[in-house]
Amino acid sequence: MIDLSTRYLGLTLKSPLVVSSNPLCESLDNIRRFEDNGVGAVVLPSLFEEQLTLESHTVDSNLWRGTESFPESLSYFPDVNNYNLGPETYLELVRRAKESVSIPVIASLNGISPGGWTYYGRLMAEAGADAIELNIYLVATDPRMSATQMERAFCDLVTQVRGIVHIPIAVKLSPFFTAMAHMGKQLDAAGANALVLFNRFYQPDFDIDSLEVVPRLTLSRSEELLLRLHWVAILFSRVKADLAVTGGVHTAQDVLKSMMAGANVAMMASALLQNGIGHAASVLRELVCWMEEHEYQSIEQMRGSMSQRSVPNPAAFERGNYMRVLSSYGLRVPI
Repeated sequence: MIDLSTRYLGLTLKSPLVVSSNPLCESLDNIRRFEDNGVGAVVLPSLFEEQLTLESHTVDSNLWRGTESFPESLSYFPDVNNYNLGPETYLELVRRAKESVSIPVIASLNGISPGGWTYYGRLMAEAGADAIELNIYLVATDPRMSATQMERAFCDLVTQVRGIVHIPIAVKLSPFFTAMAHMGKQLDAAGANALVLFNRFYQPDFDIDSLEVVPRLTLSRSEELLLRLHWVAILFSRVKADLAVTGGVHTAQDVLKSMMAGANVAMMASALLQNGIGHAASVLRELVCWMEEHEYQSIEQMRGSMSQRSVPNPAAFERGNYMRVLSSYGLRVPI
């Protein structure tokens, strides 16, 4: 019997496939269907900092804020005033989801400053959330902000939330850190229980006719998985926090690669938006078939089998791999 179970955020999941934050998770019926199709956990849609600002005057609006940024799935919610999951409605979704399913329900906070984060983090825990994912959206567009200041802002936020909530905390990161491994260690020290690699920043486009900057959402592709695999393979066994891959997980092969790199879970959203909720069950069936064919008994057996923990000098490995990839392309000059 193939054992698909895994541990993530101190929780036992029946499978390594987790639904990442997306609009499908607003519906209790969809959340029940996710459970029926074998997913291990569900991350609810994000509660945005802008909503907390509207709700509470205690949020410090003078702290750093990415004014040119477009938070996760913003094109689905063009006006935060009309976003149908306000703070109180969100907490009700957490409560009802926990009553409806047996799989872990992970709440999500999306923003960049402390303010109401600690307050609503506590309320999410009280509503029954099994964990909280901090989706920290900070783009350092101010030339006066140093890398050290940006890293400190992340760690301070995690420390503050950790001091308030008793449930596990995952931190969803961008790939834009100069020293990702060091950042992982800092977040360990700040109290993060898991690192989610990586956030997909939805870049705005230019409308050259109207001379406007417009938001544009592009769903992920499997090709985007490579960056995630690279860093999970490096961080595996080097940080205490669990590791989650998000962005580019579309197939059973993508899940397998994530596990072999060292991830505890592989998170999926775009493939479900494209193919429907039933796609999760198809992926898990293919996953089991592959494991049976290759004589794997469990997810834990393969986890980290292709990480860099056995490489004496990871930096030299990276440099050598870089040169190997470049030399693998043969330029064909037409005669």
